Amino acid sequence: MKVFRRLRHMLILDNKNIRYLKYAFGEILLVVFGILIALQINNWNQSKKDTKALNEYLIKIKSHTAEDIEQLEKLSNGRKQIADICKQARNSILNKTESDNLFLFKISGSAFVDFYFKPNSGGYESLKNSQYYGKINNTKLDSLLAKYHGLVDVIAENERSYNQYTVHQENYLDTQIDRSLILASAFMSLDTLATKATPQSEYDKVFIEYTAKPAYRNVISLAAWQFDKMINQYNELTALGLLITEEIDATTAD
Repeated sequence: MKVFRRLRHMLILDNKNIRYLKYAFGEILLVVFGILIALQINNWNQSKKDTKALNEYLIKIKSHTAEDIEQLEKLSNGRKQIADICKQARNSILNKTESDNLFLFKISGSAFVDFYFKPNSGGYESLKNSQYYGKINNTKLDSLLAKYHGLVDVIAENERSYNQYTVHQENYLDTQIDRSLILASAFMSLDTLATKATPQSEYDKVFIEYTAKPAYRNVISLAAWQFDKMINQYNELTALGLLITEEIDATTAD
């Protein structure tokens, strides 16, 4: 800078205005280029930081989606087993062979168990509330995430509707029949039951009366077809989750 100032001073003293103006213009350009380069470097560094932060959110979403998919597989398998049992029980009702399939009706009571899909949406919610969500706005990944969590809400509503219905029917059944013998037959071993004064025939009689109630059969019939719908939704959500995982892999690899 001392050299520049000395040169500028000499040019002024020599009254060489044109050379001075050229020098001044060159000095201004040098400063401007320096600022632009500094800004570009700063923007590049900030972009790297933003990309790293975004990738951390996406990797968390990928991990949570993998947990969801694992849970969905277990729910699908569980509901399919129950649906198959309930379909057999429904056929037994239509064929009037309930007395021949007492064990089938005992295990069909699993239709009253309430299952809920509990997604881990922490990563997605964190991203939506961050300054980095705009970086994926209107992208394929953004669309997939919106569809995924929209379907999550639909599944939650269907599960809630079914489970509330079964609870209502079960509460009604409790007012119609004493379930003490039924619960004993369901949870106590045969050896233990054999030591009691109540004969097995009495347990079976109460259970036949219980499973003959419309409220009980309504739940079985509902599960026989409603679970297939739920399983299809689980499978659809799993497919979306896999697409999200692939898109995240592609995004974070850039």
